[in-house]
This record gives sequence, structure tokens and C-alpha cells, in this order.
Amino acid sequence: MDQDIYGISRWGDGLVGVLPNGNVGLHDPLVPGSEPVDLAGIIQKLEQRGIQTPVLLRVSNFLEHRIKAINEGFRNAIEQVEYKGDYRGVFPIKVNQQAHVVERVSKYGEPFHFGLEVGSKAELLIALSQNVNSEALIICNGYKDSEFIRLALLSSKLGMRTVIVMESVRELKLIIEVSRELRIPPTLGVRVKLVNVVSGNWSATSGDRSSFGLSTAQIVEVVETLRRENLLDSLVLQHSHLGSQVPNMIEIRKFAQEASRLFIEIKKLGANLHYLDLGGGLGVDYTGENSSSPNSINYSLDEYCYSLVETVGFEMNDAGIEHPCIVTESGRACVAQSSMLLFSVLESTSYESDGVVLSEEGDHPVLQSLIDISDSLNREILLESLNDATYYRDELRALFRRGRLSLPILARAERAHQRILGQIRAMMDDLNDMEWSEELNLRVQGMADIYHCNFSLFQSLPDVWAIDQLHPIIPLTRLNEKPDRNAVLCDVTCDSDGRIDRFVVSEGVADCLPLHSLREDEEYYLGAFFVGAYQETLGDLHNLFGDTNVVTIRLKEDGEFELLDEVEGDTVSEVLSYVEYEPKRLLEKFKARAERAVKEHGATLGELKELVSTYRDSLRGYTYYESD
Repeated sequence: MDQDIYGISRWGDGLVGVLPNGNVGLHDPLVPGSEPVDLAGIIQKLEQRGIQTPVLLRVSNFLEHRIKAINEGFRNAIEQVEYKGDYRGVFPIKVNQQAHVVERVSKYGEPFHFGLEVGSKAELLIALSQNVNSEALIICNGYKDSEFIRLALLSSKLGMRTVIVMESVRELKLIIEVSRELRIPPTLGVRVKLVNVVSGNWSATSGDRSSFGLSTAQIVEVVETLRRENLLDSLVLQHSHLGSQVPNMIEIRKFAQEASRLFIEIKKLGANLHYLDLGGGLGVDYTGENSSSPNSINYSLDEYCYSLVETVGFEMNDAGIEHPCIVTESGRACVAQSSMLLFSVLESTSYESDGVVLSEEGDHPVLQSLIDISDSLNREILLESLNDATYYRDELRALFRRGRLSLPILARAERAHQRILGQIRAMMDDLNDMEWSEELNLRVQGMADIYHCNFSLFQSLPDVWAIDQLHPIIPLTRLNEKPDRNAVLCDVTCDSDGRIDRFVVSEGVADCLPLHSLREDEEYYLGAFFVGAYQETLGDLHNLFGDTNVVTIRLKEDGEFELLDEVEGDTVSEVLSYVEYEPKRLLEKFKARAERAVKEHGATLGELKELVSTYRDSLRGYTYYESD
């Protein structure tokens, strides 16, 4: 049995593996060689604590490891290139605004002077409440009103290194006004637009048509304004945005080169630039393909760090400019791998069957022809037989619509067709080394089962729906057994878009996921990995499914784990309040209606009590399917 049918060795990055018992194991990257932790065992122990799936599991070891790896990657590159400047990373809060995440980013980043990037007043309030040391940067992007600017300026009195990045020429006037009112000199940055356009899902955010940043003409205008106001020394940082999840290293190098050239020219105009902020862009290899496709990257973390440092250093040396402190805003690369969504499969719908359908006296000739296909199937005529079976089934459906066929007869026809599909798939599986025609392969893939799963795509994996983002999804148990089904996944929303039909497998990307047949009285769990970036922030309340339970753990060396934080998922009552319903008022209205039912419809007082009790319990309950 090929345990790597899901490509775990490619995308798992040493964090995820398969245990001898066939379960998924989590490996602590901070302590190589430590005992892996059984993920199915984690679910079992969480359930014993009353924490049901779906649950978002955060692994603090993974987050600490990524922050450490990014900072050490730049430190090593600086040594190798003999770069004379420093590195300062910042975490963009927008990537994952949850308190336990931001707090741990600040904690694990403190030894590296790792800072925070904010794009709103609310995010600035979060940043200013964290234990960010005086060497770390707080970078303020986005459009800012006077209150935002006032708070950023005043934070300098706390010893914080807060940089206000100008997004427009108009913003500079307001910054100067507030600065003079408070008598606090600003620490300024300028966001510049670069010409280079990158590939990937966020290509529109790069180039000179990007939404944010100043053109070259506006940059000169800002510099001259600062000169007139005797504030040119306040301009210490240049920021440019490459994009998110940039897959191609060549594009990253070109971007760094162009950003460096602008830095040099602005420096020549007299600006006091010390920091070169190269923004985001460092991607995650979700598929493990090591390619320049949107869900992959064709470079390693070390290559990324080395390429940026080398490119910036070369340009500065060529211009005779002192090496600046390099800043990056690698939010996705920091947190994506640290979270996974764990959920159960509730049931499956199959479009094939192994049940035999026998001919009966008086059967319609078309039904008889359909049933006969099962007896004549062989490997040489699989596509022909599939075509015939589909034709006969469609003819029988047409007869039913015209009132020429009864429902029981149509049901036999559907079962006969499903049996033929099962026979064809079995023949293909038994000889999986044969070269089946592309059409037959596509047709059979289109017959994939539907596995109905206890989660909301729109709440927990919104990018899968919105931008075709891929996250590795695998079963958490039975990986020592050969999967015998191919499936697509359907969530619990009543929306046809709540469906996943593209998956990461060992060969790359497939339209269905190999899974195991469900067993009676045995839960079958799946995990969607690397969901720590953006998914929690962007999730919505489609069908009023709220936040899932969230648990943060720390892996221990002995194969056990420590529960650090638990946040209960939304109750029905909480979700209703988000959309302007008052749960107490809803209960009062329901009780009044139930009282009328006693008078008007003969309901008993016992039934009234049970109705009201059930309604009240439902308000308190989890928004997802709850196991008894």
C-alpha cells in the first residue's frame, strides 16, 4: 500500500507524517527525533473534554518554528552575502487577527525583534497592546484619519518604533498637521508602486495599476514637501508590495531589484531612508509540486532569503549606498502551516452499486438491454458498455417522464446502471497499470462519491470557494489501507457551492480524493491542512454556521500534547445575535405560539414543555452537527 498517495512527503514539510498504525502524526520541528503525536488521538482526547469537531487545531510548535526559520534564514543569508544591514520581520495582523495567534507571534518573535503590520485603527490598537520590544517595527499601512495618526504618533512615547507609511500625497498634509499639534516628530515611510507585475492569484495587486502606493511623480512631490517642512529626515522607510503567494523566484528577484533602485534614487534626493520594506510575497507550497503554479512555489525559504539579500546588496554596492535594514511582511508563511481544520464525514452518496438486478417477466425491452450489459462486460469494451448503459438509463428516464414507466421500475433501472458503474470501476482498479482512454478516465472520475462533511466551506475555507485555493486534505486514519472510493466533499450548508472538487494528491492535483468506505459505528475524520492564513479572518455566516471550536496545543516530546487555549465555537444564539435577532425575544415569541397551540390545536402541556425545552436547548447548541 502506497501510504503517500496524498503526497504528504512533498507538502508535509516534515510537520505531518503517517504513523505505523496508519494514523496521521504531527512532528515537532523544534525537537527533531521526538515522538510524533497521533492526530486521531488528539481528537479523541478533545472529545473526552467535550470539544467536538469541527475544530480548528492550532499547533504552537509549528508557529514558533516558522518564525524562527524565517529569521534564521535571513540571518544566514546576511552572513553568506556579507551584507552590512540587518533584517526585521513584521507580521501583518490582517492575515490572522485572532488574539491567541497575534499574542504568540509577538511572543515567539520577541528574540528576533519581530514586529507587526497594521492597516486599520482596530489593528493598531491590537499591535500597541502586544509585548513588542523597542527594536521591533510597527508599520502602519492603509488610509489613515487624524485619530489613527494621533495614536501612531503618541505610541512613540511608549518607546515603540511606529512607522506611518504614506499611501497618498493627501495623507502627508494630515500627518504634518497632527504632528505639529502634538509636537511629536513623525517617523515616516512611503509606499511606492513598482512596474513589475507578478503571477499568481494576487497579480492585480502588483505593478503600476495596483491599488496602493505612490507613482514616481508623487514620490518626488512628497520628498519636496518634506524638504520644505524640514521633515525630510523623518522619511526612514520605503515600502513596496509584491503581492501574496508569489510562486516564481525570478519575479521576486526582479521586484527586489526595482525596489532597490527606487530606494537608491529616493536616498539621493536627500531622504533619510534606513529600512527597505519588501512587503509580502513569500509563499507556501500547498501542493508540494515545487512549481510556479498558483498554489505552489518554485523556491525554498532559504533561497527566498538569500535571493532578496543578495539582490539588495548588489544594487546598494553598485550605487555606493549603505546597506539598509531589510523588512518583509511574510504573514502567510508565518501562520499558514500552524492551523488545520478537523472534521468528520457524516455520510456518503454513491453513484454505483454491487447489488444484482435480475430480469423479470414483462420487463421493458430497454430495461432488459440495460440489465444484460452486466453479463457481457469485459476490459475491451468498457467505454462502449458505459455509453450503452448511459443511453439506456436516459431512455428509461424519458419513459418515466412521459408516464410510460412506474417508479419501482425506474428504481430498478437506476440500480442496474449503478451496478454497471461499479463493475467498470472495479475492472479499472484491478488493472490500474493499463492505459485507459482519457475519456473513460474522465467519465469514471465524474462518478465520484459525495462525502458529506460536518463543516462550512464558507466559514472555515472561504478561499477554496472564492479563488480556488488548494489546501491538502487527507483522512486522519486508515492510511495503511488502500482507499477504495473516489470522492468529492460537500459541506453542511444547503448551497451547491459548498463543495470541494480539487485535491492535492501524489501526482499533483486531482478532481477527486481517494478515500475509504465508511464503516458502521466508526467515525471517519478528515483534516484540511495549512489553513492558518486568512481563512479565519475571511469566513462568513452562510446558513448561519458560525465559528468552529478552536483549540491551541503544544506538542510534547513523549508523543503527548498540552492544551494551551480553548475557544468554544459559536452557539446558535450567538450567531442569531450577529444578524440582529435577540435570542430572548425569539424564545418569548416561540413560547407564545406554543401556548396558542395548546388552545387551538390540542397540544398537551407535556408537549408544550418539550417544545419549549427543545427550542431553548437549540439556542444554546453548537451551530454544526452535534453527535449524541
